[in-house]
Amino acid sequence: MSKQLRLESLEIKNFKGIPYFAMTLNGLNAAIFGDNATGKTTLFDSFIWLLFDKDSQNKKDFSLKTLDGSGKEKHMLEHEVEGVFLLDGRQLTLRKVYAEKWTRKRGSATDEFTGHTTSYYIDGVPVKKKEYEDLIKSIVQEDVFKLLTSPSYFNEQVKWQDRRKTLLELCGDITDDEVIASDNSLAALPTILQGRTIENHRKIIAARRSEINKELDKIPVRIDEILRSLPKLDDLDKNGLEAEISRINHEIDDMLAQISSIRNGKAVSDKQKAIQEIEIQLIQIKRDHDSDSKDQVYQLKARIQEEQSNISILNSKLENVKNSKRYNDENIKRIEENLQQLRTEWHEVDSKQFSHTDACECPACGQALPEEQLTAAREKALAHFNLSKAKRIEEINLKGKQGKERKEGFLHDNEKLAKEYEKLNGQIAEKQEALAKFSSELTQQESLVSDILDNSQYVAKLQEKQRIETEIKQLREMSESAVQDIQAEILNSRSKRDQLQSEVGKFLLVDQSNMRIEELSKQERALASEFEKLEHELYLTEEFIRTKVNLLEAKINSKFKHARFKLFETQINGGLTEVCETTFQGVPYSSGLNNAAKINVGLDIINTLSEHYGFIAPIFIDNSEAVTKLITTNAQTVRLVVSEIDKQLRIENHSTNESEVA
Repeated sequence: MSKQLRLESLEIKNFKGIPYFAMTLNGLNAAIFGDNATGKTTLFDSFIWLLFDKDSQNKKDFSLKTLDGSGKEKHMLEHEVEGVFLLDGRQLTLRKVYAEKWTRKRGSATDEFTGHTTSYYIDGVPVKKKEYEDLIKSIVQEDVFKLLTSPSYFNEQVKWQDRRKTLLELCGDITDDEVIASDNSLAALPTILQGRTIENHRKIIAARRSEINKELDKIPVRIDEILRSLPKLDDLDKNGLEAEISRINHEIDDMLAQISSIRNGKAVSDKQKAIQEIEIQLIQIKRDHDSDSKDQVYQLKARIQEEQSNISILNSKLENVKNSKRYNDENIKRIEENLQQLRTEWHEVDSKQFSHTDACECPACGQALPEEQLTAAREKALAHFNLSKAKRIEEINLKGKQGKERKEGFLHDNEKLAKEYEKLNGQIAEKQEALAKFSSELTQQESLVSDILDNSQYVAKLQEKQRIETEIKQLREMSESAVQDIQAEILNSRSKRDQLQSEVGKFLLVDQSNMRIEELSKQERALASEFEKLEHELYLTEEFIRTKVNLLEAKINSKFKHARFKLFETQINGGLTEVCETTFQGVPYSSGLNNAAKINVGLDIINTLSEHYGFIAPIFIDNSEAVTKLITTNAQTVRLVVSEIDKQLRIENHSTNESEVA
């Protein structure tokens, strides 16, 4: 059962230029007559503002304040709307007051305008804004209410995407399985889609078709480029060319063998062997010459390096001893200074004498104290003085003893360091003496080493080698002329062979090009076949969409008596695009439909939406003079009629089932 809201009365004060107006409807239908600019639409604005802070055009920032003759806002006015409603038979009063806020700042004699305030009332009781809004939300949502209170709102103020969404919510969408089941020609679609939606698969088809078209455009160009680059094979004999290349290669091999034979003659070969034997003898002579004297030099250098390393290690230890001695001396000096300070402090404490001033009078009553109390006080003070003095002297003595012990420890350590220092100095002196000895022996031994060129046997063998090398050079110069002639013939033969190989390469290039053309042709046929398959799939998806369009539009239109809805539009390329166009008897709402038809179509939509949302609200019908008969509706209607003779607003109440304009 639907929840129903009826308007009992509406009272406005200083709202959009109307100083005061009240209309009493008692939940009945009514017609409000008035000339242009008398405030008919203002009544609808105030009704919507009372509930949702907006005007009838869904604007939140509209001006509701009263203006003077020059267009300036009048100040110090309260702008108020109060509505009395029947909600399922229970009366509900809502009131909202919009007022200026004036504040007097400290030190100023006048008030200043500082903003606006809005006050909210439910059944005469002031409430906070949230409580007020929560009450209205509990009755109906704002977007639903506006759909149900104005015949033009759905078609003129709601975006087509949202209108479409509302219609689909109203009747429920149709599943893909239902669409496919309704037409046997679509039976192959589930296998084609493989779980994808129609929309996503169409995107895949479009992307792939675009790729295929690009590839198909490129293939003929590539084949043409290959054909234009093919070499001509006229008058060319491949077998004859390959036989000639083989003959030339044999000639080149023969000429290279001749050169090798000339350069590797027996005389040259024998002399090269003799040089190799001499070089072996030279190495042996040099090894024997160096073996005795240089071994001793190497040994002496090793001993010198060892002694230098030992001296470096001893010097490092000696430096550590010096640092330790320096550290101990600094500590001894610091301890002696501290001991001297303790001695001074000990004498100061020891020289202190007891001093006591007797207090002979009672601090409470002022009478003289007895002698025995004075004596006891003096003895107690003396005992405390002696105990404190003894403790302090004991502490000083303890610190002095501890300092003396630490000093003796450092002094004892210094004695050991001095012995270590003397020992290290002796070791360094011994190592330096040994180093000087080895250095002297090294100098003497190096002077005994003679140059290898002073060895007569070595020089004789070296001269023999140079003589044989000269003989080899002379032999080679004699045969070089013949070698150069043969090399010239080889270059000429290679040039001829390269030209012939270039001609043979044309046959290979043609074969490769023909293979590439065949590959491209196969690719072209495969792409064409795939394109045809995609075209068929695209056709099936379009048939699916057309079938779904027909089913969906029929399902939605069955919910309405007069209004019809066009949810898809066919494009030039045959595809479908989503739209949401309201029509009446085939005429689109947005173009060609007269005002009377628009109002009745709007009422038809409100009737269906009221049943869907389970809520019936008062309907304000602006420009209702254009329609002579309204369709039947269960909602309370408030018709706003343009009447030239009514210079002030006039209300006529009607029964709740009356539909014709008076």
